[in-house]
Amino acid sequence: MESSIHYQILGSVFAIAVIMGAVANKTNFCTMGAVSDWVNMGDSGRFRSWLLAIAVAMAGVLALEATGTVNLNAGTFPPYRTENFAWLRYLLGGLMFGVGMTLGSGCGNKTLIRVGGGNLKSLVVLAIASVCAYLMLWTELFDKGFNSWIAPTSVSLAKYGIRNQELSTIIGGAVGVSASPGFHLAVGAVFVGALLVYVFKSKDFRESFDNLLGGSVVGLAVVAGWYITGGPMGQAWKDWAEMATDVPSRVAVQSYTFISPMGDTVRYLMSPTTLTFINFGVMALAGVIFGSFLYAVFTRRFRIEWFANGKDFVNHAAGGVLMGVGGVLSMGCTIGQGVTGFSTLALGSILAFLSILIGSAATMKYQYWRMMQEA
Repeated sequence: MESSIHYQILGSVFAIAVIMGAVANKTNFCTMGAVSDWVNMGDSGRFRSWLLAIAVAMAGVLALEATGTVNLNAGTFPPYRTENFAWLRYLLGGLMFGVGMTLGSGCGNKTLIRVGGGNLKSLVVLAIASVCAYLMLWTELFDKGFNSWIAPTSVSLAKYGIRNQELSTIIGGAVGVSASPGFHLAVGAVFVGALLVYVFKSKDFRESFDNLLGGSVVGLAVVAGWYITGGPMGQAWKDWAEMATDVPSRVAVQSYTFISPMGDTVRYLMSPTTLTFINFGVMALAGVIFGSFLYAVFTRRFRIEWFANGKDFVNHAAGGVLMGVGGVLSMGCTIGQGVTGFSTLALGSILAFLSILIGSAATMKYQYWRMMQEA
């Protein structure tokens, strides 16, 4: 079978990521900024944009599953709908990532956007987070440092007759209702409807083109990722990989996330001639940076920025460590779990999303308290 399907997949992933990077730069789409605006100023515009991305992504996944185009129950990377509910992993990892993205001045996606715009502080955060993600993914750090005490706390849903952690399956198992495609669609529709009602309830949001554009594009990019890897192209890709002499990494149904790709990028850069290490995530990461760079250059917004002082460096460095470790622990970032994972209606993704919010908001409150104490 022709290897061209592999390059078609990677090329498509890169092209979509370029668009996402350019649009995120233009619209200032930032999940950490969304929390900051809401907590510090009471402005929910960017937070609603984030929720719009979730609603769009979720609606797209529901449509793809309802038409039989994509089957997310068969397994994804990462395993969002796994029957193993590692609640402590989602909770702790989400809290760590939330604290880290606040100290590092942006989530994984925003870090890439800032790098593309010339921000050297974010380049340092990216380097540190990437190394930490690499250590968590490709060394024994996770097994020896975390899994030994987290695994015993995980709940096997299969013991309770629940085949995975998708919400309609859990609800159906709890109330004795068959987890049929129709029930799944109904539960998802309720979530989408509730999110859209809240999002568009705000007149200020409805009148903000940038917030509408940013949320819509990020959500559609996630849907496109699911379609590319889980639809007809994705099936051809997996068929080719099974027969390939040198099997490329991460050939699986997946969509956009940015922490594990950081670790995978380090792995590739350590062995740049091993082209099989170039995968969906590596291309997505490169595409977002490049898209942001193009937008910054063409609009003359490319600016070099460095640390204000040593304390600024320490905060960002600590943020990078927490983002890399916490992001892998929670199996995703504010995009990987907060949009892509959420779109699968996985309970773990929702828990990780809430934990990230709590970690970020608590850190901002603490920073404000410290500022007032020093004033």
